[in-house]
Amino acid sequence: MDYQYHIFSPYRVCPLGAHVDHQHGLVTGFAIDKGVDLWFSPSTNSTVHLESKTFEGVVDFEIDAPTQVKEGHWGDYARGAKYALKKRFELKHGITGVLQGSIPVGGLSSSAAVLIAYVMAFAKANHIMLEPFEVMKIASEAEREYIGLNNGLLDQACIALGKKDHLLMLDCESNEYRLIPKSSAMADFELGIFFSGLTRSLVSSDYNLRVAECKTATWLVQAYENIPLKEQNKTFLRDVSESMFKRHRDEMPPRFARRAEHFFSEHKRVREGITAWETGNLEWFGSLSKASCESSIHNYECGSPELIAIYQAMLTTDGIYGGRFSGAGFKGACIALVDPAKKEMIEKNITEKYLEQFPQYKNSFKVYFCKSDDGARFV
Repeated sequence: MDYQYHIFSPYRVCPLGAHVDHQHGLVTGFAIDKGVDLWFSPSTNSTVHLESKTFEGVVDFEIDAPTQVKEGHWGDYARGAKYALKKRFELKHGITGVLQGSIPVGGLSSSAAVLIAYVMAFAKANHIMLEPFEVMKIASEAEREYIGLNNGLLDQACIALGKKDHLLMLDCESNEYRLIPKSSAMADFELGIFFSGLTRSLVSSDYNLRVAECKTATWLVQAYENIPLKEQNKTFLRDVSESMFKRHRDEMPPRFARRAEHFFSEHKRVREGITAWETGNLEWFGSLSKASCESSIHNYECGSPELIAIYQAMLTTDGIYGGRFSGAGFKGACIALVDPAKKEMIEKNITEKYLEQFPQYKNSFKVYFCKSDDGARFV
């Protein structure tokens, strides 16, 4: 079937700013040249009919009817996009379309990429003009309120706002962002993606628990400082200063102190990382990404044995500037900034070291190399 429109919505990687977006921290990221393709034509009526080249079954619903409850499969993302758009606009026209993901990898925010594609498609079918920033906010709302993942804006921002050869820096408190061009002094690099073979669902991982622990750490600091508390959904680690936290770190239960320690140390790493990026110092930038992963393991306490094994293999592989777990870091993938001239050796080395420890993933472990790219767009 010939479709009228084609949207490419990229996956994203975040080299610095791990697990802090939901606490209103500073984050960085790239859109990459792998992602989700959605081919579609607007319907003359309200029917949405979707097929997928990646998943089984078809999805059918009416875009002008009240949004149904989640059904627990891939159609929920289309219903989530409809839910968030319907809060703002009248929707009369559905779409007929087919969806395909380019790499089946956890940790690259495929869910956010899919949501952004659907938001753009439903808006197009209903003659709604949206700026990239609006698309990002609507998709984020769909993921939080309909899908049920208490995320920040990092994933959607990279996917909607990304620009080839630019590092996105987003302040998740003010929503101010910068797209910082790659320095002419910087060595060439590509992004390596090492997929553990483990797929994951963020909603059923410890993701939401970690978010609650960060908020509890804020409450503890505020209680010690005699600052009035707000409801947890309006409480963020950005609300307290690092000096306040340090005054009370030793009084707090260690679990909550570690979560706050990660937040404040990551804030510093992002600021340093921006300087490293602007001055073209890839070694420095890479070392900060490694330090981010160390803090994710020890302070944020995420990372499956599989991901930790990949990360440790990365540390002893020539040609890798640095990297960390991608996404929430419970299963999924690791990402790295790599020297393009050494890709073959990197793939061989990491594959051997990983499969030595986890031979059961021989058929599902995958290595991909990609480059930064522009954000979601009509092709």
